[in-house]
Amino acid sequence: MSENQNVDYSASNITVLEGLEAVRVRPAMYIGDVNERGLHHLVYEVVDNSIDEALAGFCNKIDVKINEDNSITVEDNGRGIPVDMHEKEHRSALEVVMTVLHAGGKFNKNSYKVSGGLHGVGVSCVNALSDHMIVQVFRNNTIYQQEYSKGKPLYAVKEVGSTDKQGTKITFHPDGSIFTVTEYKYDTLLERMRELAYLNKGITIDITDLREFKEDGVTPLRADHFYSDKGLRDFIAYLDENREKLMPDAIYIEGERKGIPIEIAMQYNTGYSENLHSYVNNINTHEGGTHLAGFRSGLTRTLKNYADRSGLLQKAKVEITGDDFREGLTAIISVKVAEPQFEGQTKTKLGNAEVRGAVDEAVSEMLENYLEEHPNEAHTIVDKVILAARARQAARKAREMVQRSNVFSSAGMPGKLADCQSNDPAECEIFFVEGDSAGGSAKQGRDRRFQAILPLRGKILNVEKVMRHRAFESEAIRDIYTALGVTVGTPEDPQALNLSKLRYHKVIIMTDADVDGAHIDTLMLTFFFRYMPELIENGYVYLATPPLYLVKKGNKQVYCWTEDDRERALMEFGDKGIHVQRYKGLGEMNSDQLRDTTMDPEGRQLRQVTIENAASADRIFSLLMGDDVPPRRAFIEANATYANIDA
Repeated sequence: MSENQNVDYSASNITVLEGLEAVRVRPAMYIGDVNERGLHHLVYEVVDNSIDEALAGFCNKIDVKINEDNSITVEDNGRGIPVDMHEKEHRSALEVVMTVLHAGGKFNKNSYKVSGGLHGVGVSCVNALSDHMIVQVFRNNTIYQQEYSKGKPLYAVKEVGSTDKQGTKITFHPDGSIFTVTEYKYDTLLERMRELAYLNKGITIDITDLREFKEDGVTPLRADHFYSDKGLRDFIAYLDENREKLMPDAIYIEGERKGIPIEIAMQYNTGYSENLHSYVNNINTHEGGTHLAGFRSGLTRTLKNYADRSGLLQKAKVEITGDDFREGLTAIISVKVAEPQFEGQTKTKLGNAEVRGAVDEAVSEMLENYLEEHPNEAHTIVDKVILAARARQAARKAREMVQRSNVFSSAGMPGKLADCQSNDPAECEIFFVEGDSAGGSAKQGRDRRFQAILPLRGKILNVEKVMRHRAFESEAIRDIYTALGVTVGTPEDPQALNLSKLRYHKVIIMTDADVDGAHIDTLMLTFFFRYMPELIENGYVYLATPPLYLVKKGNKQVYCWTEDDRERALMEFGDKGIHVQRYKGLGEMNSDQLRDTTMDPEGRQLRQVTIENAASADRIFSLLMGDDVPPRRAFIEANATYANIDA
């Protein structure tokens, strides 16, 4: 039998924690943790009691101070905590509230219709976790006071003076033996006070830091005053002040459903993130809950119904999800619930099932009215939703593109790709060739050690004229991504091109020297400029320059790339016995001719593409071969704005 089994386990081993001892033994159960978050939560618990007084209609001013020793003072002008004798406890009600768990006025709905405090443990927890606390109550023209240390009163409640004020003033210093940090951050408290001022229009909240002063030694270095007339409308304007709004005014919803007051402000912007803030009785429910679920379902259903009725979704031909309706949305949802059910004392998630239906109903009805009364804003919202859906589909298409995992294997590669043997991207090059005929000649004329060939079937999609997801639906464009081995998205930028598995450091566009070839060159450069600018920036993209003419006389022959080249050849050979062949396409060249003039690194002419000459249509066309080539010049004149590229 082990040593542990010999130990007696009896009634004497059962520990009963009395008073506030449980809070000190397990503080995280009540305030979340004993780090920075829990430290600031102490302030929120005290301020929430003052806010509850404001919700009950008895308080309109709250003053918060960070004192020099990192203690906190919170004062309000509410009714003041009762100080008369408690019938059951036979001591002052003030002492009961401050030292007994589950004691408070929130259980009696005659005192508070709605409140953030529910369990009667908030301020008593603060007391338990403070090495010193002093409470002053201003009632009946008298100042009542009691001090505590670690939750235990140092003396009975006593009168310490007279006053014409009314309210409660609490000063506490967090216990350094409990908390790992005891220094308050002004900015953290500032954000919460600003939040509370917006959530409770008409209430003044001041916060002051008395730890640092200006040069005069009297004026605090940091002090802020908050007051809001419009409440959530002011709040959402503050949240979106640095975002580009899609509508002049926020959508504001206020009403009551099933006895639950509901207030919502929402605003769409040009951003891509969802920015939702939810509150229950002024408490920020970071994890959401039933009120947030009701908002989302009401918003999605109402907007989708409107979009269906307007016919905008049918025209767009995209599949919409709930996330699309919330992209670029900033919203604040605030509900007042008489008996909210939170998950834990820290109140980060609401559980009341009835709240979901109430919020859903309010959003559906009031948002539908807004959409009908504001058709321009309604269309703007639906357009934003459609854009979000298209962007989502484009991102999914990009992620789904299968890349080759091994350069020695052609598994997953486009079927018409004739790959090279080398696995060193620095020496490998790929030719995008116009048509199967030219592709056949190129495959026979290439150096298969380092040259790969991918024939293109006609003209690729003009990506300048379609949405991003449509581009990724194109088989030809998917083949280009797959052949190159690149993917979309990096850890730093999900939209960037990932070149870590790029298989070729020379990407060569090789097309016919005619109008169709110029079209394809332009479309390819447009694609690379819009979707793969990193390739151009790294100097990987080139245009091949096939000859226009072959001038022959007897056993002599000369390839000519321009009209001037042809004239010089004619003058050199004389007038008789000369044959001039005009190459209308790469397919008219045999493999030896194509290799010698266009593919052989020693004899070919390549034009490197840069961002500067790929940034405008005029530069693209001038890059193709030069204005002195008649077929190209005619194409330039007829199609001067074909690509519509804007740097």
